[in-house]
Order: sequence, then structure tokens, then C-alpha cells
Amino acid sequence: MSTQRTVLHLDLDTFFVSVERLMDSRLNGKPLLIGGTGDRGVVASCSYEARRFGIHSGMPMRMARELCPEAVVIRGNSATYSKYSHAVTDIVREAVPVCEKTSIDEFYADLTGMDRFFGCWTYSGELRNRVMRETGLPISFGLSQNKTVSKVATGEAKPNNALRIERGAERPFLAPLGIRKIPMVGEKTYQILRNLGVRKIATVQEMPVELMERVLGKSGRVIWRKAQGEDPSPVMPTSERKSISTERTFRKDTTDMDHLRGILIAMAENLAFQLRRGNKLTACITLKVRYSDFDTRTLQARIPYTAADHRLVPKTLELFERLYDRRVLVRLVGVRYSHLVGGGMQMDLFDEDEDRQSLYRAMDRLRERFGDRTIVSAASLGARTIGRSNPFSGDAPLLLANRHQ
Repeated sequence: MSTQRTVLHLDLDTFFVSVERLMDSRLNGKPLLIGGTGDRGVVASCSYEARRFGIHSGMPMRMARELCPEAVVIRGNSATYSKYSHAVTDIVREAVPVCEKTSIDEFYADLTGMDRFFGCWTYSGELRNRVMRETGLPISFGLSQNKTVSKVATGEAKPNNALRIERGAERPFLAPLGIRKIPMVGEKTYQILRNLGVRKIATVQEMPVELMERVLGKSGRVIWRKAQGEDPSPVMPTSERKSISTERTFRKDTTDMDHLRGILIAMAENLAFQLRRGNKLTACITLKVRYSDFDTRTLQARIPYTAADHRLVPKTLELFERLYDRRVLVRLVGVRYSHLVGGGMQMDLFDEDEDRQSLYRAMDRLRERFGDRTIVSAASLGARTIGRSNPFSGDAPLLLANRHQ
């Protein structure tokens, strides 16, 4: 008989807000907005007090201020948030057998079999208390037999609480909830289901799976199974060493600095696009240079989590300027982004305006449709090819596989 699974989902409550309040207790209880502070800024995160005014992440800052004039607005510091994220990650990884970090503030853990030695509910509560005690940050969790139900349970437990869904209770637990609670249901799917008159998960539970598949394609079957409280997907052990990289070996060794910089800019932009397409962020850049005598040098830099060209390209060029010191012919250059987590562009909203966000989205749509070299910066125009790409150190291209997780 197969072992029944026990899956824990942990999520730091209003993570960016909680970090700011940890550093300044005067912010406690006040409506707080984090993001671009100018009129063209965007809300990256907001406190529960601000949400009561209808404010949400991604809203233009000017609109948020109009809805809640008394709100405190903070620009935010991605380096500080990254530091606290790493601290929580270390605690969780040390405590559980299998840990999957899905974003800067969200984790899954497979506790299957641990109830022979510990009560999983008690153990999860102790882990939550340890995170709060050692970091000062509030965290909620959900516990069930699969990832979907545990994630939904965490959402229902918030703020700063926990919820366990017993085996056999998954379906009735999900039934009264809105369909947006199902993790795979985004805005487009939500509107399609709303147009069919579907508002509650209970309705999906009663629909024939064939109808869901006819309306939504293959994802319809997956959503239907999730609505039943079924999710066989495993907790995937992740390491922040997971990486995406690309390198280029030149037909003829070169010292043409303009050409080398153009190639590196093209590489950095292309990898940044791959990150955004896979809803990922990087916290580490590694640059590689191989000279004509096969002497190979690498240089690495830790950075705040990001997926933005305007952050990654300058840092890549800075590493090249520091690394390239022999003035010898170059045979190969390469760029690798590592320490990857989910999270999309949220971490880059602190100092962005709507124009830049819209520009990234428009460029990425064109790249998706016509190819990833459809749009490039002027500095990289000479780079007709950027070499072979190695998504995640030779493993399957998880950026795309994990796109909707």
C-alpha cells in the first residue's frame, strides 16, 4: 500500500510589509504601500489595512494614494528583502526532508512519513514558531495531502495563522470557495468560467470533466482535478544553485571590445527574458571568459533578486570589465544566472514606473510571438547569435515547465 502524503505549504504574510515593520515598529497598524514612490510608480505590496480601501499589488501608485490618502508610501529595498528571504529559506531547508522554494516568500515541504516520529501538525507549528522567533516575521501555513489544497488552506488561514485539512475533507473544504482560489486560475480562465456562470469551486466539482476540457483545453482537466482536491504533483527539491546560462565560442579569437560587450549585452538580455517568461528571479550572476590559450576565468556577484534588463545588463558588463585584464585574445564568453526563485517582476516594482513595466511586457510579447531575438538593444545589434543556452545546468528547461506553478 502506498504511503499517504503529507504536504506543508508555508507563506510569509505580506512579506515586504512585514520586513519594513520589523525595521520600524511605528508602521504597525498603519496602511502601508511599498513600490515606486512617484506618480508613475506601481504598488509592489500593500498591508492588510491598505487592502480594505481596495488597493492591490500592481495598482498605479497614484490611484492607490487617491483611495487611501493617509497611507504611508515606502520605496522598498530589494536587497533587504532578499536577505530576509535567505534567512527563512535556511531555517526551512534545515528543518524538513524535502523543500521546494517557489518564490521569495513561499515554500512547500514534503513531510510524508514523518508522522511516524513526529505529529506533522505539531512539527509544522514548531517550524512556524521557529521562523517567527528567529526572524521576527509572521508566517502562515496549510497542511494537507497535496500541494493545491495546502496552498489554498494557507490562503484561508491568513493572516498569521495555520489550517489543517484532514484526509477526505478536501472536496467539502474547497466547495464554497471562489474559483480564483484554485492556483491555476488566472484572469483569463476566470473570465471564461464566469461567462459560463461558474463562480464557486462547487460548480466545477459537479461539472463533467469533458466539458472543462472542451472549454479550457488540457488545463481544464487539471483545474477540474484540483477542484476535486486532487493534485499528484510532487514537492520538487530545489536548490538556489539552480541556474540558467548561455555561452559563445567565437570562430576567430578576438579582442574587439565593442563586439564582446555587444555579445554580453545580448546574452544578458536574452537570459533576462527567459527568467521573465518562466516567472523567475535571479540573485547571482557569473561571468566566464576563456582566452585563446584556454586559460578560463570566472567572476561571480550576488545581487538583490531581479529579472530586469536594466539591472542585469550593467552588472554583467561590470563583471566583464573587472574580469578581462589580460588583454589576450578571447576564445569564449559566457553568462550564468543562478540562485533562482519564482516571483516574476514583483521585486522590481519598488523603483519602476508604469512605462518601464509596460515596455517589458510589450517586448516580451513580441519575443514570444516572433522569437527571442526579435527585439534587442542597439548595443547588441552586432550579436547575430549568442551561442548555446543551457537552461538550469543541463536539466530539463524548468523555466518553462514551472511557468504556471
